[in-house]
Amino acid sequence: MNNSFSISSNVIDLHQRRIFYGMLEVKDGRIASINDTGDERKDSPYLLPGFIDAHIHIESSMLTPPAFARIAVKHGTVATVSDPHEIANVCGIDGVRYMVELGRKSGFKFYFGAPSCVPATNFETAGDELTVDQIRILFQEKQVHYLAEMMNYPAVLNRDPLVMDKIKLAHEFNLPVDGHAPGLKGDKAALYSSAGITTDHECFTLEEALDKIKAGMKIIIREGSAAKNFDALQTLFKSHPESVMLCSDDKHPDDLLRGHINQLVKRALALGYDLFDVLRAACLCPIQHYQLNVGSLRVGDPADMILVNNLKDFDIKHTWIDGNEVYNGDVHLPFVDIPVINRFHIDLIKKEDLVLEVKDGPAQIIVAINGALITESIKVNLRAGEFEADIENDILKIVVVNRYQKAPVSIALIKGFGMKLGAIASSVAHDSHNIVAVGTNDNDLLQCINHVIHARGGVAATLNTGSHVLPLPIGGLMSDDDAHRVGDAYERIDHFVKTKLGSTLSAPYMTLSFMALLVIPSLKISDKGLFDGNAFQFVPLQ
Repeated sequence: MNNSFSISSNVIDLHQRRIFYGMLEVKDGRIASINDTGDERKDSPYLLPGFIDAHIHIESSMLTPPAFARIAVKHGTVATVSDPHEIANVCGIDGVRYMVELGRKSGFKFYFGAPSCVPATNFETAGDELTVDQIRILFQEKQVHYLAEMMNYPAVLNRDPLVMDKIKLAHEFNLPVDGHAPGLKGDKAALYSSAGITTDHECFTLEEALDKIKAGMKIIIREGSAAKNFDALQTLFKSHPESVMLCSDDKHPDDLLRGHINQLVKRALALGYDLFDVLRAACLCPIQHYQLNVGSLRVGDPADMILVNNLKDFDIKHTWIDGNEVYNGDVHLPFVDIPVINRFHIDLIKKEDLVLEVKDGPAQIIVAINGALITESIKVNLRAGEFEADIENDILKIVVVNRYQKAPVSIALIKGFGMKLGAIASSVAHDSHNIVAVGTNDNDLLQCINHVIHARGGVAATLNTGSHVLPLPIGGLMSDDDAHRVGDAYERIDHFVKTKLGSTLSAPYMTLSFMALLVIPSLKISDKGLFDGNAFQFVPLQ
C-alpha cells in the first residue's frame, strides 16, 4: 500500500477546537505536516480523526476480527477497545490469543483487554477460566492493553482478594481497569470506583452516570443491538463532555452493516450538541484514556483518519489506517485464513429433558425488557402438572443446556418475548455460552436446541418441521464467513422470528443471549438454575 501522500480539504482540529482549510502531508504512514491555507470551505469535504468504539465484544458481531474490520472501516471506525471475554469463556487464554492474532493480521487497530471475569461467576459452567497467573502472562507478553470489564461488582464492593489481585496486577503494569456495575449509585458507585476502576458502560439512568462521574469514572455511552442507553445519557455531551466515550458493546452483524459509531455521532449532532464535544467522545477520549497508538490528526501521529462529505450527513468517503487507504468506496484490507477453535462436548438432548413439573401456587417469572439487558420479575399463579406455555399471557419456557458436559437441563419461565409459535435457541449466551432457548412448546424447543448442538454452535429458529440455522463454528460464537453473508443469514432468521413466530422484541436473539448473564439484575437463569442478580444467589422457581 502507498502510505505517503498529500490531501487538501477542511481539517477538523480537535485539540485547538477549530476548522480550517489546509493541506495535510503523510509520509510513511505518519502525518508529516498540516498547513493552514485558509478559512473553512463549506463546499469541501472534511478530514478528521477516525472513530473508536471504546468498548465492544467483537464476538457478538458473530464475525471474526478481520471480517468485522472490513465493515467497520466503511463506517469510519479505525480502532476498537475490545474485550475478548466471550471466546475466553469458551477457550480460555487460547481464545484471547486467537483474537489478538487475527486482529494483528487484519490491518485494523484492535486493542484487546485481558478478561477479568472468566468465568463471570461460580454460579454457572464455563468452558475454561482465566487465572491471575494467565492474566500476568498476557500483560507480560504485551498481548493486551487493559484489564477488561470487572463484572463481579459485588466482589469488588466486598474487596474479594482474587478480584483485587487482578485489579492490582493491572495497576502494576500501569494499565487501566474497565468497569461493569449496572445500577450502582452514590456510596456504592464511589466504593466501586475507589478500587481503581475508571470506566463504566452499564449506566441506564442519568443519575447513575452522574454519580459515577462524581466518583472519577469515565462514562461510555452504549448503543448496541439490545442495550440502548444513548437517549438516557446524551445530555452528558453538554454537561460532562470530558468524561464521555461511545461504544456499541454488543452489535449483531445486521446492525453493523447499517452503521457503527458514526450513527451516534450523527444523532448527537442532530440534537444540537457541539461538534468538538461529540468528536472528542468518538475519537479523542478513548486515545487519551487507554493510551492507544491511534492518531488524532496531529503532526507526528499515525495517519488514522477519515474524510466525510459534510458535517450533517457524515457520509464516509475515505478511511485511512497508518496512512493506508483502507476504504474509498471499496475496502482494501487483507483477507485472512481463519482457523476454527471450539469446545462443544454434548450429544443431542431428549424430549423428556424438557419436562417441567410445577405445583399449585405462585412462581417467579423472568420479565425480559425490550432494549435493555436488565430484567424484572413477577409472580404468576400456576396450576399443578406438566407446564405448558401460556401463549395468551406470554408465559413461555426458557431453557439453558450445559454445552461443556452432560448435565440436567435448567428450566424456568419467562415473559416478554411475545412469541405465539415455535422456538428459538442460541449458543451465544453471555457469558459462559451454554445453549439458551425460549419456546412455545417442547417439540419445537427440542428440535431447535438439537439444531444448535448438531452444528456445534449457532443460532436457530424452529416452527413445526421447518427450521432456520446460522452455524457459528468458532467457539459457538462466530462464523468464518464474511460479514454480508452472515448479516443476511442473521437478518433472515431475525425476520422469521418476528413475522412467523410473533416475537415483539426488536432484537430477540440479542435479548435471549443476555437472559443467562447473571451479573446484570434482576432475575436470570444459568445452566445451574434460576438466579437472583440482586441477592446474588439461586432462587427456586416456586
